[in-house]
Formats: sequence, C-alpha cells, structure tokens
Amino acid sequence: MRLSTVMASAALACMAMTSARASVEGDAKRLAEAATVLKEIHAVPDKDIPQDLWEKSHCVGVIPSVKKAAFIIGGEYGKGVVSCRTGSGWSAPSFLELQKGSVGFQIGGESVDLVLLFMNEQGVNRLLDNKIALGTEASVAGGPVGRDARAMTDGQLKAQILSYSRAQGLFAGIDLTGGVLRADADANREFYGRAVNARELIKDSKVKPPASAETFLNALKRTMPGRSQ
Repeated sequence: MRLSTVMASAALACMAMTSARASVEGDAKRLAEAATVLKEIHAVPDKDIPQDLWEKSHCVGVIPSVKKAAFIIGGEYGKGVVSCRTGSGWSAPSFLELQKGSVGFQIGGESVDLVLLFMNEQGVNRLLDNKIALGTEASVAGGPVGRDARAMTDGQLKAQILSYSRAQGLFAGIDLTGGVLRADADANREFYGRAVNARELIKDSKVKPPASAETFLNALKRTMPGRSQ
C-alpha cells in the first residue's frame, strides 16, 4: 500500500475520532444545560413547576435554547433530553429533537428554554416508538406556574403533555401544536458508544449512563422541605 494511501486513511480515521469526540462533548454540554434549566426554575418557588404535577409526571423532557431555525421557514428547532421514572429513580437519558413550522413564538424572542412533563404513558410510548406529533397524537398545553396546581384549567387537566417555556428567566407562552418530537438516534449512539434506541434507554434499567449524565439526573431529583425524589 502506498504511503500516501496509508497517510490518507490515518487522517480520515483521526478526523472521524475527532468528530465523534466533539459530538459526545456536545451531547454532554446539552445535558449540563438541561440541568441548569431545571435548577434555575426550581430555585424560585413562586415561579416553579408545581411539585404535585412534577410528582405525577411519568417523564420529563428538557430542550435548552429552542431557536428559530432559518432552514425551517417560520419554524423552530431544538435538541434536548428526556428521562422517565423508574422504580429506583430516573432512567438513563435519551436525546430528542423538536421541529416545528409555525408563525413563530408568541413572545417574539429568538430562543427559549423548554420543559415538557409527560403526564401519561401514551405520549411517552409514541415518542419511544419513533416520533410524536404534538397536538394530534398527543395533546399539549402550557402548564400552570406556582406552588400548586389546584387552579388548572380543563385543558391543562386533560393534556397528555404540559409544557413550560422560559425566555430570559421569565415564563412565556409558546404554541407547540404542529410540532414533532423525535428521538435523536445519532446522539444516543454517539453518547452511549453503541446503537441504542430510546425505548431501551428509558425502559431498560440495565443501561448505565455515563458520568456526564449525572448532573442532569441529579437535577431531576428536585427536593422540597421534608420531601425528596
């Protein structure tokens, strides 16, 4: 084999390793940003997600910095993570993507942090199978903010997914109807070092997440006086 061919192969292998390492680092950063979102929201009880709703949720998804995407006309795009409750805590996180073509954010901002509470198994299972169309395959409504959820509207009570969107530290509305949530298979493969689907991560307690996921998983174990998760 010619030296030039060997060198070219080595260079390609090096580029592939560098690219994979950068992807894993980007995924770890996504987890850290998701953890920060949860910590900041929980730090202000009067503006927090009600604890009783948090405890009733089956899964929690966090998509930091959902942005208006130039390549999706009039739409938004974001990447985040989701984890579900297990008998001993929270599952290994699965990466996910949000795509939505719409008239834009109600608040008119360039980006928001988004938290999704999956209130039943139906919405979760659709996401784990492939993707979920918000508003058609799963009902979604903006969740109430504050110390409790006793003032919930009928639409919020019936919603399969409750959404919380925040811009510059303040909660603000974002219409997710027409959006699509899907598992990010590439990110899962890169982060866990093998082909692993969302269902395996969420439902199989044998999957051990890397140490870089610990900050996010700890943020899900939010506590209140006399209570812990």
